[in-house]
Amino acid sequence: MSTKVRELLAAKAAIKAAAEAMPEGQTIVAQFKTEDGESTGPPLNLPADVNPEQLELLLNQLLQQTEDPLPYTFYVGDDEIRKNLWSDRKDKSTEDTITIVYQPQAIFRVRAVTRCTSTLTGHTEAILSVSFSPNGGQLATGSGDMTVRIWDLHTETPQHTLKGHTGWVLNIAWSPDGTTLASGSMDNTVRLWDAKTGKQIGTGLRGHTKWITSLAWQPYHLNSKANRLASSSKDGTVRVWDTVLRKMVFNIAQHTAAVSCVKWGGENLIYTASQDKTIKVWNADGMLVKTLQGHGHWVNTLALSTDFVLRTGPFDHTGKRYATEEEGHQKLVNHVSFSPDGRYFASASFDNSVKLWDGLTGKFIGNLRGHVGAVYQVCWSSDSRMLASCSKDTTLKIWDIKKMKIKMDLPGHLDEVYAIDWSPGGDKMGSGSKDKTLRIYRH
Repeated sequence: MSTKVRELLAAKAAIKAAAEAMPEGQTIVAQFKTEDGESTGPPLNLPADVNPEQLELLLNQLLQQTEDPLPYTFYVGDDEIRKNLWSDRKDKSTEDTITIVYQPQAIFRVRAVTRCTSTLTGHTEAILSVSFSPNGGQLATGSGDMTVRIWDLHTETPQHTLKGHTGWVLNIAWSPDGTTLASGSMDNTVRLWDAKTGKQIGTGLRGHTKWITSLAWQPYHLNSKANRLASSSKDGTVRVWDTVLRKMVFNIAQHTAAVSCVKWGGENLIYTASQDKTIKVWNADGMLVKTLQGHGHWVNTLALSTDFVLRTGPFDHTGKRYATEEEGHQKLVNHVSFSPDGRYFASASFDNSVKLWDGLTGKFIGNLRGHVGAVYQVCWSSDSRMLASCSKDTTLKIWDIKKMKIKMDLPGHLDEVYAIDWSPGGDKMGSGSKDKTLRIYRH
């Protein structure tokens, strides 16, 4: 790069920084309004660098809901306030009163589960996966006993036992419309089940030469037929299946080691994480879009934020640069999960801790400490206000994200807890353990 080009780029950067620079002590007169245009409280003289957390605190005070505050998103025109009021607005004028429109991030509050209402037996080996149906009326479990079970949550009783696999059932995934359940096993097959009758749909989907590591359905808004399923395998490939025709649509075989995780994003891109130290991004026809490099070891887990941008770190979804690089866990990271509102993500590790990160910037927020054994999995309440974690120490813990403290400690399992899921409606939680039981919790 020539000296002139460098000087030009530096000048442009300086001009941009000067334009964004906030005058010292600058204030802005602002009026909170609902989406319907109704004013909330009087116009307020706010510091120009007020951030979303401070706006949220102020708004909850105006709405007299400080005892149980709600999370909000704030907009000035089409600009969402993510960093602060000054830097996120294209119009830097301070002469007129600006309107800040607020939207609740959750239209309901989820209450923390506080008690176990059922301990359900039936599996004869450890429960390895737990998943609620989209409507929250059923719960599926996959086990080392080679079966999948579907449980009726209205009565908290077993509904169907799904037999067919000849190896451990490692992962399960409901179709977006809730009619079909997919299961992946150590026997190298993917099987499909009718969720209503419990009967297997045809025979197993064969082609993988090693065990199934992950399953992902194409999102419902992209395919209302709910007939496309991706499966990743220890064999280093990802296969996309037509679940109605029960045929492979295409095979992705460009990773050079086991594929540990597959996700199907809302922009119709397929993301694969591998032990070859890369994440690859594919279009819905199986064509490679980007290869994201930078990890120094196996990529064990992958999470997509709710606005469908890859933020697991350390990558920007365009592949042009690192979005952020997260460090801090002292041992292997087992699981990463974004909050439904995309504000946070949590990571669970063999170092006995859960770490919380900013979902927008990737910055470390804090540790959630309390477990005395490896943390295997985390899941969020649907209003993003609480996080649940399960551990080798036999307990589940519910964390208050605002206070960064334990809200509820849920002992009861007799052995390690491998899997956990929170119902879409937030009123139930399920956990599966090495003690072979499924426990259901309610508030």
